[in-house]
Amino acid sequence: MKIVIAPDSFKESMTAMEVCYHVEKGFRKVFPNANYLKIPIADGGEGTVQAIIDATDGKLIKKKVTGPLGSLVEAFYGITGDEKTAVIEMAAASGLHHIPREHRNPLLTSTRGTGELILDALNHGVERIVLGLGGSATNDGGTGMASALGIAFYDENGEELLMQGDSLNQIRSMDVTGLDHRLKHMRIEAACDVTNPLVGHLGASAVFGPQKGATPEMVAYLDMGLNQLGDVIQEFMNLNVKNIPGAGAAGGLGAGVIAFLNGRLKNGIETVLDIVNFESVSQDADLVITGEGRIDSQTIQGKAPIGVAKRAKQYNIPVIGLAGSLGIGYERIYEYGIDAVFSIVNGVSTLDEALLHAKENVEITSENIARSLKLKKF
Repeated sequence: MKIVIAPDSFKESMTAMEVCYHVEKGFRKVFPNANYLKIPIADGGEGTVQAIIDATDGKLIKKKVTGPLGSLVEAFYGITGDEKTAVIEMAAASGLHHIPREHRNPLLTSTRGTGELILDALNHGVERIVLGLGGSATNDGGTGMASALGIAFYDENGEELLMQGDSLNQIRSMDVTGLDHRLKHMRIEAACDVTNPLVGHLGASAVFGPQKGATPEMVAYLDMGLNQLGDVIQEFMNLNVKNIPGAGAAGGLGAGVIAFLNGRLKNGIETVLDIVNFESVSQDADLVITGEGRIDSQTIQGKAPIGVAKRAKQYNIPVIGLAGSLGIGYERIYEYGIDAVFSIVNGVSTLDEALLHAKENVEITSENIARSLKLKKF
Protein backbone atom coordinates (compact mmCIF):
# COMPACT_ATOMS: atom_id res chain seq x y z
CA MET A 1 0.00 0.00 0.00
CA LYS A 2 1.38 3.40 -1.02
CA ILE A 3 0.29 6.51 0.85
CA VAL A 4 1.32 9.98 -0.36
CA ILE A 5 1.38 12.70 2.30
CA ALA A 6 1.36 16.15 0.65
CA PRO A 7 0.22 18.95 3.00
CA ASP A 8 0.95 22.65 3.17
CA SER A 9 2.33 24.04 6.42
CA PHE A 10 0.06 24.70 9.38
CA LYS A 11 0.89 28.35 10.00
CA GLU A 12 2.49 29.19 13.34
CA SER A 13 2.70 25.55 14.41
CA MET A 14 4.25 23.19 11.84
CA THR A 15 6.19 23.26 8.61
CA ALA A 16 4.81 21.13 5.80
CA MET A 17 7.49 18.50 6.47
CA GLU A 18 6.59 18.37 10.15
CA VAL A 19 2.96 17.75 9.20
CA CYS A 20 4.13 14.93 6.90
CA TYR A 21 6.15 13.37 9.70
CA HIS A 22 3.31 13.35 12.23
CA VAL A 23 0.74 12.08 9.72
CA GLU A 24 3.05 9.19 8.91
CA LYS A 25 3.68 8.52 12.59
CA GLY A 26 -0.06 8.21 13.24
CA PHE A 27 -0.71 6.01 10.20
CA ARG A 28 2.21 3.68 10.96
CA LYS A 29 0.54 2.64 14.21
CA VAL A 30 -2.15 1.03 12.07
CA PHE A 31 -0.38 0.32 8.75
CA PRO A 32 3.27 -0.24 9.76
CA ASN A 33 4.28 -1.85 6.48
CA ALA A 34 2.80 0.72 4.09
CA ASN A 35 5.04 2.73 1.76
CA TYR A 36 4.86 6.37 2.84
CA LEU A 37 5.95 9.12 0.46
CA LYS A 38 6.29 12.55 2.08
CA ILE A 39 5.93 15.52 -0.30
CA PRO A 40 5.74 18.82 1.61
CA ILE A 41 4.18 21.53 -0.55
CA ALA A 42 3.10 25.18 -0.54
CA ASP A 43 1.07 27.46 -2.77
CA GLY A 44 3.79 29.94 -3.67
CA GLY A 45 3.52 32.09 -0.57
CA GLU A 46 5.21 31.87 2.80
CA GLY A 47 6.77 28.46 3.36
CA THR A 48 7.30 27.68 -0.31
CA VAL A 49 11.09 27.74 -0.13
CA GLN A 50 11.23 25.45 2.90
CA ALA A 51 8.69 23.03 1.42
CA ILE A 52 10.60 22.67 -1.85
CA ILE A 53 13.94 22.32 -0.08
CA ASP A 54 12.48 19.54 2.05
CA ALA A 55 10.77 17.84 -0.88
CA THR A 56 13.82 17.88 -3.18
CA ASP A 57 16.63 17.56 -0.62
CA GLY A 58 17.74 21.04 -1.60
CA LYS A 59 19.62 23.71 0.28
CA LEU A 60 18.86 27.07 1.86
CA ILE A 61 20.94 30.10 0.89
CA LYS A 62 21.03 33.03 3.32
CA LYS A 63 22.10 36.47 2.17
CA LYS A 64 21.95 40.05 3.43
CA VAL A 65 20.19 42.26 0.90
CA THR A 66 18.54 45.65 0.68
CA GLY A 67 15.30 45.61 2.62
CA PRO A 68 12.10 47.37 1.58
CA LEU A 69 13.12 50.62 3.34
CA GLY A 70 16.75 50.54 2.20
CA SER A 71 18.50 49.06 5.21
CA LEU A 72 20.07 45.60 5.07
CA VAL A 73 17.93 42.60 6.03
CA GLU A 74 18.73 38.92 6.41
CA ALA A 75 16.97 37.15 3.54
CA PHE A 76 17.06 33.68 2.00
CA TYR A 77 16.13 31.55 -0.97
CA GLY A 78 16.32 27.88 -1.86
CA ILE A 79 18.00 25.76 -4.50
CA THR A 80 16.52 22.38 -5.41
CA GLY A 81 18.46 19.19 -4.89
CA ASP A 82 19.43 18.96 -8.56
CA GLU A 83 20.83 22.53 -8.30
CA LYS A 84 18.90 23.61 -11.39
CA THR A 85 16.10 25.69 -9.84
CA ALA A 86 16.20 28.62 -7.43
CA VAL A 87 13.03 29.30 -5.45
CA ILE A 88 12.68 32.82 -4.09
CA GLU A 89 9.94 34.23 -1.89
CA MET A 90 10.00 37.94 -2.70
CA ALA A 91 8.77 38.63 0.82
CA ALA A 92 12.04 37.27 2.21
CA ALA A 93 13.73 40.44 0.94
CA SER A 94 10.87 42.86 0.33
CA GLY A 95 8.14 41.67 2.66
CA LEU A 96 5.82 43.56 4.95
CA HIS A 97 7.16 41.72 8.00
CA HIS A 98 10.43 43.68 7.68
CA ILE A 99 8.66 46.94 8.57
CA PRO A 100 7.03 47.82 11.91
CA ARG A 101 3.38 48.70 11.43
CA GLU A 102 3.90 52.37 12.36
CA HIS A 103 6.57 52.79 9.64
CA ARG A 104 4.72 51.20 6.72
CA ASN A 105 4.57 53.49 3.70
CA PRO A 106 4.56 52.07 0.15
CA LEU A 107 5.75 55.39 -1.24
CA LEU A 108 9.12 54.66 0.34
CA THR A 109 9.56 50.93 -0.28
CA SER A 110 11.44 49.09 -3.00
CA THR A 111 11.85 45.56 -4.41
CA ARG A 112 15.60 46.06 -4.87
CA GLY A 113 16.43 43.27 -2.41
CA THR A 114 14.40 40.82 -4.47
CA GLY A 115 16.57 41.67 -7.46
CA GLU A 116 19.67 41.10 -5.35
CA LEU A 117 18.46 37.61 -4.46
CA ILE A 118 17.91 36.90 -8.16
CA LEU A 119 21.48 38.04 -8.88
CA ASP A 120 22.84 35.71 -6.23
CA ALA A 121 20.85 32.83 -7.69
CA LEU A 122 22.35 33.58 -11.11
CA ASN A 123 25.80 33.41 -9.54
CA HIS A 124 24.97 29.89 -8.35
CA GLY A 125 24.44 28.81 -11.95
CA VAL A 126 20.77 27.84 -11.80
CA GLU A 127 18.79 27.29 -14.99
CA ARG A 128 15.38 28.31 -13.68
CA ILE A 129 14.04 30.80 -11.15
CA VAL A 130 10.65 30.52 -9.46
CA LEU A 131 9.61 33.70 -7.71
CA GLY A 132 6.83 33.58 -5.14
CA LEU A 133 4.73 36.73 -5.17
CA GLY A 134 2.99 37.64 -1.96
CA GLY A 135 3.44 39.37 1.38
CA SER A 136 5.11 42.40 -0.18
CA ALA A 137 5.66 45.77 1.46
CA THR A 138 6.14 47.36 -1.94
CA ASN A 139 4.24 49.13 -4.70
CA ASP A 140 7.04 49.94 -7.16
CA GLY A 141 5.99 47.78 -10.11
CA GLY A 142 9.19 45.75 -9.79
CA THR A 143 11.37 48.72 -10.72
CA GLY A 144 13.58 48.28 -7.66
CA MET A 145 14.18 44.67 -8.66
CA ALA A 146 14.90 45.78 -12.23
CA SER A 147 17.40 48.40 -11.03
CA ALA A 148 19.34 45.77 -9.10
CA LEU A 149 19.50 43.69 -12.29
CA GLY A 150 20.86 46.52 -14.43
CA ILE A 151 17.88 48.41 -15.84
CA ALA A 152 18.01 52.20 -15.41
CA PHE A 153 15.05 54.56 -15.11
CA TYR A 154 15.34 58.31 -15.82
CA ASP A 155 13.34 61.44 -15.06
CA GLU A 156 12.54 64.27 -17.49
CA ASN A 157 16.03 65.74 -17.02
CA GLY A 158 17.77 62.48 -17.83
CA GLU A 159 18.77 61.92 -14.21
CA GLU A 160 18.72 58.30 -13.06
CA LEU A 161 16.09 57.61 -10.42
CA LEU A 162 16.40 55.65 -7.21
CA MET A 163 13.35 53.48 -7.60
CA GLN A 164 10.66 53.18 -4.95
CA GLY A 165 6.93 53.83 -4.87
CA ASP A 166 7.08 57.61 -5.04
CA SER A 167 9.55 57.56 -7.95
CA LEU A 168 7.12 56.05 -10.44
CA ASN A 169 5.45 59.32 -11.43
CA GLN A 170 8.86 60.76 -12.33
CA ILE A 171 9.80 58.07 -14.87
CA ARG A 172 10.08 59.36 -18.42
CA SER A 173 12.48 56.87 -19.98
CA MET A 174 14.34 53.65 -19.33
CA ASP A 175 17.44 51.81 -20.56
CA VAL A 176 17.44 48.01 -20.58
CA THR A 177 20.87 47.54 -22.19
CA GLY A 178 22.51 47.01 -18.80
CA LEU A 179 20.22 44.11 -17.85
CA ASP A 180 22.27 41.11 -16.69
CA HIS A 181 22.84 39.07 -19.85
CA ARG A 182 22.31 35.77 -18.05
CA LEU A 183 18.61 36.54 -17.70
CA LYS A 184 18.12 36.26 -21.48
CA HIS A 185 18.52 32.49 -21.25
CA MET A 186 16.84 32.01 -17.89
CA ARG A 187 13.45 30.36 -17.42
CA ILE A 188 11.62 32.58 -14.95
CA GLU A 189 8.19 31.89 -13.47
CA ALA A 190 6.28 33.85 -10.86
CA ALA A 191 3.95 31.91 -8.59
CA CYS A 192 0.93 34.17 -8.53
CA ASP A 193 -2.57 33.44 -7.25
CA VAL A 194 -4.25 36.81 -7.80
CA THR A 195 -5.67 38.11 -11.06
CA ASN A 196 -5.57 41.83 -10.30
CA PRO A 197 -4.40 44.11 -13.12
CA LEU A 198 -1.65 46.64 -12.62
CA VAL A 199 -3.84 49.75 -12.38
CA GLY A 200 -7.39 50.86 -11.73
CA HIS A 201 -9.93 50.14 -8.99
CA LEU A 202 -8.91 46.47 -8.95
CA GLY A 203 -5.21 47.22 -9.40
CA ALA A 204 -2.20 46.83 -7.13
CA SER A 205 -2.49 50.18 -5.37
CA ALA A 206 -6.24 50.21 -4.78
CA VAL A 207 -6.61 46.64 -3.56
CA PHE A 208 -3.34 45.97 -1.75
CA GLY A 209 -1.99 49.45 -0.97
CA PRO A 210 -4.00 50.05 2.22
CA GLN A 211 -2.65 46.91 3.92
CA LYS A 212 0.86 48.25 3.25
CA GLY A 213 0.11 51.55 4.97
CA ALA A 214 -1.27 53.61 2.07
CA THR A 215 -3.81 56.33 2.75
CA PRO A 216 -6.48 57.07 0.11
CA GLU A 217 -4.29 59.93 -1.17
CA MET A 218 -1.29 57.60 -1.41
CA VAL A 219 -3.37 55.01 -3.26
CA ALA A 220 -4.33 57.55 -5.91
CA TYR A 221 -0.73 58.74 -6.29
CA LEU A 222 0.66 55.22 -6.49
CA ASP A 223 -1.93 54.20 -9.06
CA MET A 224 -0.93 57.20 -11.21
CA GLY A 225 2.67 56.11 -10.84
CA LEU A 226 2.03 52.55 -11.96
CA ASN A 227 0.03 53.93 -14.88
CA GLN A 228 3.04 56.07 -15.81
CA LEU A 229 5.31 53.04 -15.55
CA GLY A 230 2.96 51.14 -17.84
CA ASP A 231 3.15 53.97 -20.39
CA VAL A 232 6.96 53.94 -20.32
CA ILE A 233 7.07 50.14 -20.69
CA GLN A 234 4.70 50.45 -23.65
CA GLU A 235 6.87 53.13 -25.27
CA PHE A 236 10.28 51.57 -24.70
CA MET A 237 9.47 47.85 -24.73
CA ASN A 238 6.35 47.78 -26.93
CA LEU A 239 4.52 45.82 -24.25
CA ASN A 240 1.17 46.61 -22.63
CA VAL A 241 1.21 45.27 -19.06
CA LYS A 242 -1.52 47.37 -17.49
CA ASN A 243 -4.39 44.92 -17.81
CA ILE A 244 -2.64 41.56 -17.72
CA PRO A 245 -4.27 39.37 -15.04
CA GLY A 246 -1.84 39.10 -12.14
CA ALA A 247 0.21 42.12 -13.16
CA GLY A 248 -0.86 43.83 -9.94
CA ALA A 249 0.47 41.07 -7.70
CA ALA A 250 3.00 42.12 -5.04
CA GLY A 251 2.61 45.84 -5.73
CA GLY A 252 2.96 45.44 -9.48
CA LEU A 253 5.88 43.02 -9.32
CA GLY A 254 3.81 40.73 -11.53
CA ALA A 255 4.08 43.32 -14.30
CA GLY A 256 7.78 43.71 -13.58
CA VAL A 257 8.41 39.99 -13.98
CA ILE A 258 6.70 40.02 -17.37
CA ALA A 259 8.28 43.21 -18.67
CA PHE A 260 11.78 43.20 -17.19
CA LEU A 261 12.50 39.47 -16.86
CA ASN A 262 10.44 38.12 -19.77
CA GLY A 263 8.90 35.81 -17.19
CA ARG A 264 5.55 34.09 -16.92
CA LEU A 265 2.90 34.24 -14.21
CA LYS A 266 1.70 30.81 -13.09
CA ASN A 267 -0.62 29.41 -10.46
CA GLY A 268 1.38 28.92 -7.27
CA ILE A 269 0.41 25.40 -6.25
CA GLU A 270 0.63 24.14 -9.84
CA THR A 271 4.17 25.50 -10.07
CA VAL A 272 5.19 23.83 -6.82
CA LEU A 273 3.64 20.49 -7.76
CA ASP A 274 5.57 20.56 -11.04
CA ILE A 275 8.85 21.25 -9.25
CA VAL A 276 8.42 18.28 -6.89
CA ASN A 277 7.26 15.98 -9.75
CA PHE A 278 4.06 15.24 -7.87
CA GLU A 279 2.28 13.35 -10.66
CA SER A 280 5.12 11.05 -11.61
CA VAL A 281 5.79 9.95 -8.04
CA SER A 282 2.17 9.69 -6.86
CA GLN A 283 0.13 8.35 -9.76
CA ASP A 284 0.26 4.77 -8.42
CA ALA A 285 -0.70 5.76 -4.85
CA ASP A 286 -3.58 4.15 -2.97
CA LEU A 287 -4.29 7.25 -0.90
CA VAL A 288 -3.28 10.92 -0.81
CA ILE A 289 -3.40 12.96 2.40
CA THR A 290 -3.21 16.74 2.18
CA GLY A 291 -4.15 19.70 4.33
CA GLU A 292 -3.39 23.17 5.68
CA GLY A 293 -3.93 25.20 8.82
CA ARG A 294 -7.46 26.26 7.94
CA ILE A 295 -9.83 24.85 5.37
CA ASP A 296 -12.85 26.97 4.47
CA SER A 297 -14.64 28.44 1.45
CA GLN A 298 -11.43 30.22 0.39
CA THR A 299 -9.54 26.95 0.04
CA ILE A 300 -11.01 26.34 -3.41
CA GLN A 301 -9.38 29.56 -4.65
CA GLY A 302 -6.11 27.95 -5.70
CA LYS A 303 -4.97 26.77 -2.27
CA ALA A 304 -2.55 23.89 -1.90
CA PRO A 305 -4.98 21.10 -0.85
CA ILE A 306 -7.16 21.67 -3.91
CA GLY A 307 -4.17 21.64 -6.22
CA VAL A 308 -3.10 18.31 -4.75
CA ALA A 309 -6.61 16.89 -5.00
CA LYS A 310 -6.98 17.86 -8.65
CA ARG A 311 -3.75 16.08 -9.55
CA ALA A 312 -4.73 12.99 -7.54
CA LYS A 313 -8.17 12.79 -9.12
CA GLN A 314 -6.61 12.47 -12.58
CA TYR A 315 -5.67 8.96 -11.40
CA ASN A 316 -8.81 8.32 -9.31
CA ILE A 317 -6.87 8.34 -6.06
CA PRO A 318 -8.91 9.01 -2.90
CA VAL A 319 -7.93 12.19 -1.06
CA ILE A 320 -8.26 13.02 2.64
CA GLY A 321 -7.76 16.52 4.01
CA LEU A 322 -6.55 17.60 7.45
CA ALA A 323 -6.89 21.08 8.93
CA GLY A 324 -6.28 22.90 12.16
CA SER A 325 -9.79 24.26 11.81
CA LEU A 326 -12.74 23.97 9.44
CA GLY A 327 -14.25 27.34 8.60
CA ILE A 328 -17.48 28.50 7.04
CA GLY A 329 -18.12 26.91 3.67
CA TYR A 330 -15.47 24.22 3.98
CA GLU A 331 -17.92 21.73 2.47
CA ARG A 332 -17.27 23.19 -0.98
CA ILE A 333 -13.97 21.35 -1.14
CA TYR A 334 -15.90 18.13 -1.77
CA GLU A 335 -16.72 19.49 -5.21
CA TYR A 336 -13.00 19.86 -5.98
CA GLY A 337 -11.60 16.40 -5.34
CA ILE A 338 -11.25 16.04 -1.57
CA ASP A 339 -13.29 13.03 -0.40
CA ALA A 340 -13.19 13.63 3.37
CA VAL A 341 -11.80 16.28 5.67
CA PHE A 342 -11.01 16.30 9.38
CA SER A 343 -10.12 18.94 11.94
CA ILE A 344 -7.20 17.88 14.12
CA VAL A 345 -8.52 19.74 17.17
CA ASN A 346 -10.05 17.07 19.41
CA GLY A 347 -11.71 19.25 22.02
CA VAL A 348 -12.52 22.75 23.16
CA SER A 349 -9.30 24.79 23.35
CA THR A 350 -7.85 28.24 22.92
CA LEU A 351 -5.87 29.09 19.81
CA ASP A 352 -2.65 29.04 21.80
CA GLU A 353 -3.45 25.56 23.12
CA ALA A 354 -4.33 24.32 19.63
CA LEU A 355 -1.03 25.58 18.25
CA LEU A 356 0.91 24.12 21.16
CA HIS A 357 -0.57 20.63 20.70
CA ALA A 358 -0.83 20.67 16.90
CA LYS A 359 1.81 17.99 16.28
CA GLU A 360 0.32 15.45 18.67
CA ASN A 361 -3.18 16.26 17.40
CA VAL A 362 -2.13 15.57 13.82
CA GLU A 363 -0.73 12.24 14.95
CA ILE A 364 -3.84 11.31 16.92
CA THR A 365 -6.19 12.32 14.11
CA SER A 366 -4.12 10.43 11.55
CA GLU A 367 -4.18 7.27 13.66
CA ASN A 368 -7.96 7.52 14.02
CA ILE A 369 -8.37 7.98 10.27
CA ALA A 370 -6.16 4.96 9.63
CA ARG A 371 -8.19 2.84 12.06
CA SER A 372 -11.39 3.86 10.28
CA LEU A 373 -9.87 2.89 6.95
CA LYS A 374 -8.79 -0.47 8.35
CA LEU A 375 -12.38 -1.16 9.38
CA LYS A 376 -13.30 -0.69 5.71
CA LYS A 377 -10.59 -3.19 4.75
CA PHE A 378 -8.68 -0.45 2.94
